[in-house]
Amino acid sequence: MKIVENDKKYLRDFIFLNEEWIKKYFELEYFDIDLAKNPYQIIENGGYIFTILKDDEVVAVCALINHDNDTYELARMAVKDQYQGKGYGSVLIETCLEKLNKINAKKVFLVSNTKLEIAISLYKKYKFRIIKQEQHPVYKRANIEMELKIL
Repeated sequence: MKIVENDKKYLRDFIFLNEEWIKKYFELEYFDIDLAKNPYQIIENGGYIFTILKDDEVVAVCALINHDNDTYELARMAVKDQYQGKGYGSVLIETCLEKLNKINAKKVFLVSNTKLEIAISLYKKYKFRIIKQEQHPVYKRANIEMELKIL
């Protein structure tokens, strides 16, 4: 297993895996389509995209979207179906938390949906706490917001 940070070579895989899981549970929204046109904007705006490779195959991805240099959003986490349940989600979160500590971020938040029970449990395992449980004002598919203060 290899973890790659901010490599343009894997941006198509990043979009593909995200669109695949979104379509499985929800539907693509304007913001998804817009991001697909230029996923590198996450990096250009001070964020990070992480890719996990297994034998040169992209198996999992996620992003840290910069909101103000102290606050980041853990977003766009996706693991290929056949690799789910094998700990890749934990590896992604741990990688993100290490990066956030290294750059002295103060807080990370995420938006999700309560029907994604396994994902919500994973976030709780890493001490994310629920701050809102209502329809998100931007994403139709989101109904929960969680955050973690970085020590």
